[in-house]
Amino acid sequence: MAEFKLPANSKIVSGKTYRDATAARLRTVRVYRFDPDRGGDGDDNGNSNDNGDGNHGRNLPRIDTYQVDVAACGPMVLDVIIRIKNHIDPTLTFRRSCREGICGSCAMNIDGVNTLACTQPAAAISGDIKIYPLPHLPVVKDLVADLSNFYAQYASVKPWLQAGEPAPGRERLQSEQQREKLDGLYECILCACCSTSCPSYWWNGDKYLGPAALLQAYRFIADSRDEADGERLAQLDDAFKLYRCHTIMNCTKTCPKGLNPAKAIAEIKKAVAKR
Repeated sequence: MAEFKLPANSKIVSGKTYRDATAARLRTVRVYRFDPDRGGDGDDNGNSNDNGDGNHGRNLPRIDTYQVDVAACGPMVLDVIIRIKNHIDPTLTFRRSCREGICGSCAMNIDGVNTLACTQPAAAISGDIKIYPLPHLPVVKDLVADLSNFYAQYASVKPWLQAGEPAPGRERLQSEQQREKLDGLYECILCACCSTSCPSYWWNGDKYLGPAALLQAYRFIADSRDEADGERLAQLDDAFKLYRCHTIMNCTKTCPKGLNPAKAIAEIKKAVAKR
């Protein structure tokens, strides 16, 4: 009988509970906490999480619980997280920038769904608000996932226009019909919600490019101004880079911008078959 062992730091333990200074309208928020650089378990203030289960001294991830006064902050989950950072626990680490659903920095797993914290209303979540980093990526710290491989895959599809002729004295023109082909492609903000929701990417993330990178690849394949579509398709015609997509559709379901990466991947497969 096969025996499988989980990684040493895979067990999540209970952390500390914090309470907001004000209590007009409290919501319970449970947040994943982990710092790979720390030597032992416990919170960031040096308090131990030892609960007698034999894991004392190991650097284990934990779930900290916060009682947050949501009446004292904005309506989005990101506002709640900022409230925690600024008024309850300054050690909490996360990414954020635009707060308008444009930059993709605050992508995380909220209530079991990959989404943007800045566009997810806290009121739309029933019960406790559960916040984790994007799944199946190394954790830099707390809610910050390591996107190094994700960005390397994006760079590998050469996401820029490639034209054989010198640049004209004005912009490269397109018809309205040609421009319409880019709708649903150029809006991608590279938040990684789609790729990290894809089981094929979980299993083959080192070889399969994933929905985000493939959508970006198709954005230039479909662009009438680009003259390297043959080279692009030849590069993608690979059992792992492209064909690990099994049309599970998680990518399309979770995209916070309402895009359809699965359709873009299908269009690439069709274009490869016609070569």
